[in-house]
Amino acid sequence: MNPFSKKNLVHCNVVRLQKWLGFDPAVNSVKTELLAGITTFFTMVYILAVNPAIFSALEPQGMDTSAVFTATALAAVAGTLFMALYAGKPFALAPGMGLNAFFVYTVCLQMGHSWQFALTAILLEGLLFVLLTVTNVRQLIVNVIPSSLKYAISVGIGLYIAFIGLSNGGVIVRNEATMVSLGDITHGSGLLFMLGLVVTSFLVIRHVAGGMLLGIFVTTIIGIPMGLTYFDGLISTPPSIAPIAFKFEWQDVFTLDMLIIVVTFLFIDLFDTIGTLVGVSTKAGMVRPDGTIPRLNKAFMADALATIFGACVGTNTTTTYLESATGIAQGGRTGLTALTVACCFIVAMFFSPFFLAVPAAATAPVLFIVGLFMISPIVSIPLNDYSESIPAFITIIMMPLCNSISDGIQLGFISYTVLNVFDRKGRKVNLAMAILSLLFIVKYIFI
Repeated sequence: MNPFSKKNLVHCNVVRLQKWLGFDPAVNSVKTELLAGITTFFTMVYILAVNPAIFSALEPQGMDTSAVFTATALAAVAGTLFMALYAGKPFALAPGMGLNAFFVYTVCLQMGHSWQFALTAILLEGLLFVLLTVTNVRQLIVNVIPSSLKYAISVGIGLYIAFIGLSNGGVIVRNEATMVSLGDITHGSGLLFMLGLVVTSFLVIRHVAGGMLLGIFVTTIIGIPMGLTYFDGLISTPPSIAPIAFKFEWQDVFTLDMLIIVVTFLFIDLFDTIGTLVGVSTKAGMVRPDGTIPRLNKAFMADALATIFGACVGTNTTTTYLESATGIAQGGRTGLTALTVACCFIVAMFFSPFFLAVPAAATAPVLFIVGLFMISPIVSIPLNDYSESIPAFITIIMMPLCNSISDGIQLGFISYTVLNVFDRKGRKVNLAMAILSLLFIVKYIFI
């Protein structure tokens, strides 16, 4: 047999690709991974519409909003490809929500800096992430998280993602008197959410393959006669990123403002990413018996490289998306899931009117159901040991209430350290955790 025959070369390339993706044909299913990737994509494709809308506030400063659309898509493609081919993980990346608002409304509009200054801060943050990853600092942080807090992170993310689903579906709305209250579930988005929840729940209960993805499609179709699903064309040529790509501002790199902004971006993204990777991996059974996660440092590096790439093309910090949990709940376990998401974003760049026609209320029921899937690790938290369960509960409850994964983790760290030291159980708190807790306290006081 000729080892250099076309058939053998193709086989070798397939095996190599499977290794990169972490895909084992004996364990993983191509169909399942593809469905998982498409499901994840549909739950996060909203970023293509939301990110340019947020950045539109900077149009008077000369930031081209149409270019932000293309930059958002390119950052999602590149970041998710890094995750798929380098880390072999089923996580999807895109410019982060919350981080985009901090970029626009705080750094640029409130503090008065240019968007070029903010992009420079994102680039520096990404370079620092690479340094923290190469030196294994991010891996160290994950390793010092107590088991009870790791379980709590998964549960907290479950409540958080369910809350996002209820909010996107118009079921939970803002209320000046009570902060939040029940929205109108008999009309509009609220009704579409309830109908979608019934359909999707039925498909999940019946164990229909790709049930959550099918639920999104059916709910989208139901939205047409309700006037909530709008199809405005099919094909759209992506705008050029030339007006915003590589527009960095170097003269203020060594200022105090730049330091504060970079550190703030760093803290938010660092612990959002750690929380998402740890929480979703815990639920997906990707954690080894010793508490470590395979290829985690590669996942961190993919996240760091994605942030650098996003800054270069002209958008905010690119981060691992919480919505990745939807694909994992659908069965995605390898980089093939992430590769599918990346391919979907490439297609979406040219068919954006079609993909953006899916209303938020159609994907919201899937997020709500995934929230249920994520909370199962709560049974592993030692609830009767209050030195473990109180910090765990703080972590859980603060994620949705603070609208922040990173705040939940940081407050959980601080409470775990303080309570166990005061309870004379300081041996449970190692030096690294004590230092991190102190840094978090300093961050809350001064930043």
